[in-house]
Amino acid sequence: MHFQFPPAAESKLVRASRGAVLDIIVDLRPESPTYLEHVSVELNAENHRGIFIPERFAHGYQALQDDTETTYHVGEFYTPGSEGGLLYNDPRLRLVWPLPITTMSEKDREWKALDDIEADLKLRMRASA
Repeated sequence: MHFQFPPAAESKLVRASRGAVLDIIVDLRPESPTYLEHVSVELNAENHRGIFIPERFAHGYQALQDDTETTYHVGEFYTPGSEGGLLYNDPRLRLVWPLPITTMSEKDREWKALDDIEADLKLRMRASA
């Protein structure tokens, strides 16, 4: 589950132009009544759906078909020093993935548990005045 901290927080628009994905976004705005709640949606080439991911939301997806292709439009440049992430299986997030997780980058496997990073996450994700 990826995101960038402000002031380099990204908004994204994502589509599956070939194949299918289950896309999940998680609200990371500490002042929000929906903090840590998530929304999941299937994006596929047949339904032509896209999902808008606002700034200060985490985002991740699982490919549901081989040879899936996604398209991203992002509202900010990638800024490695502002990058953050959450574990896909953090029990506090209660994310449900439809398929077993078989392939994942080493970086994604090494994100820390929410309990270990939440104080810093809340501090860095606060709305600017």
